[in-house]
Amino acid sequence: MNPHISDLPIGITLGDAAGIGPEIIVKLHAEGLPATTVVYGDAGALRTAIARLGMQDRLRVQELAADDAPPPPDAGIVAVRNRWQALPADLEPGKLSPQAGRGAYEYLCHAIDDAGAGRLRAIVTAPLNKKAMQAGGADYPGHTEILAERTGTQHYAMMLANPELRVILTTIHMALAEVPRHITIEKELIILRLADLACRQAGLAAPRVAVAGLNPHAGEDGRFGREEIETIAPAIALARAEGIDASGPWPGDTVFMRARRGEFDIVVAQYHDQGLIPVKYMGVDHGVNVTVGLPFVRTSVDHGTAFDIAGRGIADPRSLRAAYDMALAMTSQPRL
Repeated sequence: MNPHISDLPIGITLGDAAGIGPEIIVKLHAEGLPATTVVYGDAGALRTAIARLGMQDRLRVQELAADDAPPPPDAGIVAVRNRWQALPADLEPGKLSPQAGRGAYEYLCHAIDDAGAGRLRAIVTAPLNKKAMQAGGADYPGHTEILAERTGTQHYAMMLANPELRVILTTIHMALAEVPRHITIEKELIILRLADLACRQAGLAAPRVAVAGLNPHAGEDGRFGREEIETIAPAIALARAEGIDASGPWPGDTVFMRARRGEFDIVVAQYHDQGLIPVKYMGVDHGVNVTVGLPFVRTSVDHGTAFDIAGRGIADPRSLRAAYDMALAMTSQPRL
């Protein structure tokens, strides 16, 4: 690890300003932050959130020019950097806005560039709205694909984590019918390596990696599908030959429970909902989304923009706090 990385600021991206991002970021700052932090986003949206929450006496926004260093940790200052245009002052909470969608994309790109240049310790992302972003001309399925493309990262994965469970996904945003053909020995082995890496970055010296099967009962010896026999098991054998403590394939209806009980440190899920349902069922308040494989640490909230409650002052910042704290913890570990 760069010995000075802990001296760099944490970057928080605003996400979609019409969602709950501004509110939870303001609430996070009001709680007090242990590290220097800069928000990539719209200063006006943050000032509006501070006013709506009645926190004018406790917080103020400080806009940073391109070369300005953010101030040291101070619960009274929200430092903001924005290389894009200002959003409309009358932006309506909870309403899809192409400007807010485009802004979410621009803020993320700026933070990615700064992190890639070694100017940030990590990136923590507030939620964006995919339809708004696409309406604003940035046609991506979500954060993960933007991060991978802009950093030139070929091998990456989404990990969801809470205090009881870590899950990493073999496939992410695709139709369920497309999943089997995307599960190859090479892809599975890459995810197994990333699962091991993610645990080591979290401070685990000897991670235990469990692999969920694709089919019911992990295929039951080929009765319900051949993917476990022809693809998943061979990848596990290759990973074990590399020194990764991988096991499975295990039936998907029990492996997450076993991990939660402490038998495994992380579960490799084969598709989006197989992995995310168990994590989110335990609640999104403490859930964190981590993109594994990037040249820097990126964590995110485990929820969306919540347009239905945006602007009402009731958004819960606990997932953002968990993402922030995990980013700090991961950048306190040696980078492998």
